[in-house]
Amino acid sequence: MKNLFAFALSSLTRRGGKNFFIFTIFALMIFILAGIFTITHALKAEMFATLEALPEITVQRIVAGRQTDIDAERAERIAEIPGVTDAMPRVWGYYYFAKAGVNFSIVGVEAFGTSYKSSLESVADLFGEKLMEGDTMVVGPGVAETLARNFFKDYFYFVKPDGSLKKVTIAGIFKPETTLESNDIVVVEQGLARELFGMSEEAATDIVVKVANDEEIPTIARKIREIYPDTRVVTKEDLRISYQNVFDYKSGIFLALFIIAIFTFFIIIYDKASGLSSEEKREIGILKALGWKIGDILKVKLFEALVISLGAYLLAVTLAVGYVFGLNAPLMRDLFMGYSVLKPPFELPFTLDVGTLALIFFTTVPVYIAATLIPSWKAATLEADEVIR
Repeated sequence: MKNLFAFALSSLTRRGGKNFFIFTIFALMIFILAGIFTITHALKAEMFATLEALPEITVQRIVAGRQTDIDAERAERIAEIPGVTDAMPRVWGYYYFAKAGVNFSIVGVEAFGTSYKSSLESVADLFGEKLMEGDTMVVGPGVAETLARNFFKDYFYFVKPDGSLKKVTIAGIFKPETTLESNDIVVVEQGLARELFGMSEEAATDIVVKVANDEEIPTIARKIREIYPDTRVVTKEDLRISYQNVFDYKSGIFLALFIIAIFTFFIIIYDKASGLSSEEKREIGILKALGWKIGDILKVKLFEALVISLGAYLLAVTLAVGYVFGLNAPLMRDLFMGYSVLKPPFELPFTLDVGTLALIFFTTVPVYIAATLIPSWKAATLEADEVIR
C-alpha cells in the first residue's frame, strides 16, 4: 500500500499543473461554502441566544409613526392584566460617539433592584454601590476598548440634549454571556440615564412584560393594544421571525456564489467523468502490461482522488474556520451585519455546524472520487495492447 501511495503521489506530480488547478478550484469552492455556512451558524447562535434573554412582550408608544417616550405609570395597569407576572418600564437608548463612529447602548437600571434580564440584574447587584454613588457607569468590553483607544480610560464626557457636558466615571467592566448582546452596553443608574437622554421622571423608553404562560402571549398582547391603542406591542416570536427573515434575505445574497461554485465543481466532475486523457490511458495500459492488477490500478487512482478531494476539503474547512473565528470574518461578516455604526467590533462565538460541513463533504468528495474511479475502471478492464494503441 505504501508503494502504491508513493506511485500515486508521483503520478500527481507528473501532471502537477492540471492537478494543482483542480485542487485550487476544489478548495476555493469548499472554502466559500464552509465560510458562508459557518458564519451564518455562528451569528444565528449569537442572535438567538440574545433573543432568549429578551422579555416576552415589549410595549412601545407610537406617535406619527415614530416611537416616543411612554408614561411609566402604564406599567402598573398592564401588570393587572391576568397572566402578566411583571411589567417594568425601561429607560434606554443609543448614544453616538462621533470620534469613534459607533453607537453605545445606554441602559438605566435600579441599583440592587429587579430587572427584566438576568445579566443586567447581576450588574445591578455587583456594581450597585458604585452606581448609587452617582455619575458612574459600568461598560461592556467593546465600549471599554473603544473609549481606551480614544484616551478615556477612567471617565467619559457625555453631551446632553441641551449641549452641556456630563462627566461619568467608569466604575467597572462586565462581560455577560453573549458579546453581541452586551459588547456595546453602558449601564448607568436609571436617573442618570434619564438625565443623559433629557427625559422626565415619569417617562420611559418602553415597557417590558413578563408572562407566566407562553400560550397566553398573543391574548395579552391583544389586550394591551385594546387598553392603549397608541402602542406597538412586540412579542418575542415577532423578533424571532424578524431575525430569521434577515438571515434568509442575507443568505440569498450568497445564492449566486453558491450556484457559481457548484457549476464550477460539476465542470470539473464532467471533465473527469467524460474519460481519461490519452496520457492517463497509456499509463494504465503500460501498468497492465507490466502485470498490474485492476485492483492495484484502482487503488492508485483512489489515492490520487483522495489526495486532491480530501486534501482540498480539509484545507478549505481549516481555512474557513480560521477565517471566521481567527480573523473574525472580515468583509463576509459585514455582508450579514451591515456596514452601520450600530455596534463596536465583537468576536463571533466558536460554534460549528457539523451537519452542514458533513453535507458539503458528502456532496463533493465522494462525487469527485467516483468521477475519477469510473473512467479508470473502464480503461483498466480493457486489454493492455488495446489501451496502449
